[in-house]
Amino acid sequence: MALLGIDEVGRGPWAGPLVIGAVILKTPKTKKDLALEAGDFLAATPTDDSWRDLTDSKRLTKRSREVLAEEIDQRAFATGLGWVPAAEIDELGLATALRVAAKRAVADCLKNASVENASGYIGGNKNLAFPDDFPVDEIIIDGTVNFLRGTPLEDRVSVLKKADLLIKEVSAASIIAKVARDNYMVKIAKDYPNYGFERHVGYGTAAHQKALEVFGPCPEHRTSVKPVAKLLNLEEKARVDKKNTTKVGQTAEEIVAEYLRGRGHKILAHNFKTRFYEIDLISATSDRIYFTEVKYRKDPFRGTPLEAIDRKKRIQMSYAAESFLKYLSKRLGRAPDSLPAPVLAVASVSGPNFDFDDWLPMV
Repeated sequence: MALLGIDEVGRGPWAGPLVIGAVILKTPKTKKDLALEAGDFLAATPTDDSWRDLTDSKRLTKRSREVLAEEIDQRAFATGLGWVPAAEIDELGLATALRVAAKRAVADCLKNASVENASGYIGGNKNLAFPDDFPVDEIIIDGTVNFLRGTPLEDRVSVLKKADLLIKEVSAASIIAKVARDNYMVKIAKDYPNYGFERHVGYGTAAHQKALEVFGPCPEHRTSVKPVAKLLNLEEKARVDKKNTTKVGQTAEEIVAEYLRGRGHKILAHNFKTRFYEIDLISATSDRIYFTEVKYRKDPFRGTPLEAIDRKKRIQMSYAAESFLKYLSKRLGRAPDSLPAPVLAVASVSGPNFDFDDWLPMV
């Protein structure tokens, strides 16, 4: 008989899949073979010196992992991988995703070992009969959780901390899962070049955090992990705030525009934008053009509208006014000095009912 080792890679990244490896190293001996060896199970285990280089994948260099992964693929009796993509992790939750990945890995490994009903042994059919030459006598999972609980294989499982250091089959599972996942992250880095997946393979780094802040998450990010979830909440809040602010601003501007119309003004423009600033309202009388900044206040006691216009804003408004006058002079075919004199102004609207407070030309 033989051991089947299981280990996971990708439990904690912010992006990319969870991958679990499952490995049976040497061709297992049948019950008949074992009987001829006086029942010494340890003599039949595949932990011989030919696999002495196997250890926890995290303790190996990238090149060593790649060489060993190829050797495991060529020499092991059977290998399998279980993948759970980021979107499925978000849907299932990490705990369930680990169980799903383990089942997929074992099913893949048993299938590659030509075991009939391979999927059934990790399903829920408790009535399956194990054949005499079933290749797995014991399954060892790195850690403290039996991911195969509730399957016909659960009684064959032992969980062991640091198994990826102590058990060669688990080391091999760790290596093939790590190499497969890293290769996947390098591949998707070409599709999502802004995130540096080829360097940090989806784990949380300062560079990854910065990329998230600048570009937002991509489809490979796990929206259930805190850094990504927090960013999404902030983005959603910003969108809602911007939408609400825009709606409030438009309502306040229309209230002021209606006031100015009542005083004989003609509204020339709403939200005239320049490179550096935006004027909320531009209106004209027979001898003046007014450039009005509209302020909304939740209540009328939060300072006067003039207090909201500092020196910097006055300069920006002046530049915007000059820009509009140049635009208007070209449109009308008139010299700028022949147009009515520009006046900067500020208006305020306040309260839940959008009450008009005041409109004041600036001196």
